[in-house]
Amino acid sequence: MDRRQSIKALLLGTASSGVLIEACKNSDKKVTENTTVQPFTGPERMAEENAHYKELTAEPKFFTDHEMATIAILADIIIPKDNISGSATDAKVPDFIEFIVHEKTEHQTPMRGGLRWMDMYCLNNYGKTFRECDDKQKIALVDQIAYPKKVKPELKQGAAFFSLMRNLTSSGFYTSEIGVKDVGYMGNRPNQWNGVPDDVLKQYGLSYTEKELKECVSFNKV
Repeated sequence: MDRRQSIKALLLGTASSGVLIEACKNSDKKVTENTTVQPFTGPERMAEENAHYKELTAEPKFFTDHEMATIAILADIIIPKDNISGSATDAKVPDFIEFIVHEKTEHQTPMRGGLRWMDMYCLNNYGKTFRECDDKQKIALVDQIAYPKKVKPELKQGAAFFSLMRNLTSSGFYTSEIGVKDVGYMGNRPNQWNGVPDDVLKQYGLSYTEKELKECVSFNKV
């Protein structure tokens, strides 16, 4: 099961949370700090929802430019572009995360602390911040903190941050237009029903009466 299928399975309720943890795999996707993100617009809202949204978005940005660039890189490592759909940044996930930390302020300290942890780890091991590391160094760190059950004790803070980052990235991506199309959700669509299949009726010793068969419309399968 590949990365995107694993995440979809979890979001559709057919897999445990462990699937998502094991689904975060290495990708050859190259991300840069120059990724451009646009304001999160979201779906149509009621008047009071629009007012609340405007109130939140009117607040000063929480993340610095450096932090946003790091979030963009991490988001695209978690959900890179593939032959099915765009990446997390294509779905404006960084803007979603910026919005969420205003909406749910309890995420502010864990996110800022986690981003700081990433930079300090890289400074101590590579002499540069996470965003300045090459792709091999970035993935090497992510591989060490992406699997909470396997993480070393000294990396548990990083693993906790990455789990939050992964959850927010998945939430942002799969509530975006790109993510909805990626899942293949078609929405409510009209269909034609020919009644309970004969084999199911026989299984329970039931059958339609002649009256029911005559009065019910039977559609031909295309």
